[in-house]
Amino acid sequence: MRPLDILFVHTNGSKKIYQKLSKDHSAIEPPIWAAMLASHCRAKGFGAQILDCEAERLSILESAKTMSEMDARIICFVVYGQQPSASSQNMVGAIDTAQELKNITPDAKTLFVGAHVAALPHATIAHDCIDMICQNEGVYTISDLLLVQDLNDKNILSKIRGLGYKDKSGVPVLNETQRIVPKSALNTDLPGMAWDLLPNIKNYRTSGWHSWTNNTEKSPFAALYTSLGCPYKCSFCMINIINRTDNTYGIASDDSNRFRYWDPEFIIKEFDYLANTGVKNLKIADELFVLNPNHFMKVCSLIIERGYDFNIWAYSRIDTCKPEYLKTLKKAGVNWLGLGIENPNQALRKEVHKDSYKDVKITDLFQMMRDEGLYVAANYIFGLPMDTQDSMKETLEFALENKTEMVNMYTAMAYPGSPLYYQAKNKGYKLPEKYEGYSQHAYVTQNLPNENLTAAEILQFRDDAWMTYHTDEGYLKLLKDKFGKKARENVETTTKIKLKRKLLGD
Repeated sequence: MRPLDILFVHTNGSKKIYQKLSKDHSAIEPPIWAAMLASHCRAKGFGAQILDCEAERLSILESAKTMSEMDARIICFVVYGQQPSASSQNMVGAIDTAQELKNITPDAKTLFVGAHVAALPHATIAHDCIDMICQNEGVYTISDLLLVQDLNDKNILSKIRGLGYKDKSGVPVLNETQRIVPKSALNTDLPGMAWDLLPNIKNYRTSGWHSWTNNTEKSPFAALYTSLGCPYKCSFCMINIINRTDNTYGIASDDSNRFRYWDPEFIIKEFDYLANTGVKNLKIADELFVLNPNHFMKVCSLIIERGYDFNIWAYSRIDTCKPEYLKTLKKAGVNWLGLGIENPNQALRKEVHKDSYKDVKITDLFQMMRDEGLYVAANYIFGLPMDTQDSMKETLEFALENKTEMVNMYTAMAYPGSPLYYQAKNKGYKLPEKYEGYSQHAYVTQNLPNENLTAAEILQFRDDAWMTYHTDEGYLKLLKDKFGKKARENVETTTKIKLKRKLLGD
């Protein structure tokens, strides 16, 4: 058996992030990046393992003790989120666990990688419990680091591209940046996920709404990427910051927008594996699956050829989801498409760089999807830069008048790495004091104000709007008619859980 060179860790901060929703309602998703990085390291000949503390339901102390006992040369905390912009909120579990590990085993070598780390490398490496960081996705930085025999030799560490560490005086140092994996090397350098290193697939569960097209059965559940990144530059999104190859202060996701995808004939092997293990609930976690038809239509065709019976959820933009794609998507098992509507107002969409929707009538797309048997997961944001009470009411009215089978309602948030983060910094807006403050569901949620509304006014509107929509009798009837009694009961159960908000005086 090979020695354990590196342990990839996905920590458990769900209680602080989701409050009471964490017990039965928030999804528990396979840690995709941890599994891909482990696969990369094994392909390079290194010994790797994964500890998924959330899936194993481990406490902070239990997690730290387990890590200490596994005695890896490097313990790599992989900090990503269940949705693309959620890396920052997951830092809470990672920092708490790393600190506990250091209390037990002070000499443990800790490495952090993830979108928040890439967004704020200087602030991240400043934590006492963090020895090293990766400045972007970290693939080549990690395998280069594993070649180092003495991890205390600062002279050698200074030569590892993409690495951040502390010098002998404890001062943070960021080395020259490292490239990201080019599209031409994805098949070899990120050769799928190390599924065998993860807990039993039944430990993972999807969201309630996704399960409605699988007889409300949430488990087993898997998630994977067929592509990485996004070519667009939405101001509220930080997903592309993981691609950064410039560590200059102020570099944001819109400076790092890259889109790469695996060859369909290669990535279909991941689907083959999951089908053979009995997985039906499947999330294609690509930031934008429905983008390049030469890619996603071929993936769908390969699924159809194999006759798999997946219940798939994937993401699309309004303007990339063409009518001619829908039949093939549905036949491949794509029952749900997440659509970023954000705000139906054209002027507000222009402010966040989604003005290309002007040639697309949103409600027409809703109907075309339904005609082909697909369901809409609509995403709205309250508190965008030009929002007012009246415009937020218009957004809610649009959602109620054009009911979709599932709705997410967010507040505008200054996610580190997004253009909106630096805009907020420049305007002196209050930003979260704790990592879980970046969560939409936390007690200490700290969303953005704008020139018309306070952060509290926006958060109150969001919470009230969410409750209004999900207790609407027309919406509940729609769920029962389409998915049965259990779907309605699922939503009614969640509406009985009131999120406590410090910002609102709770």
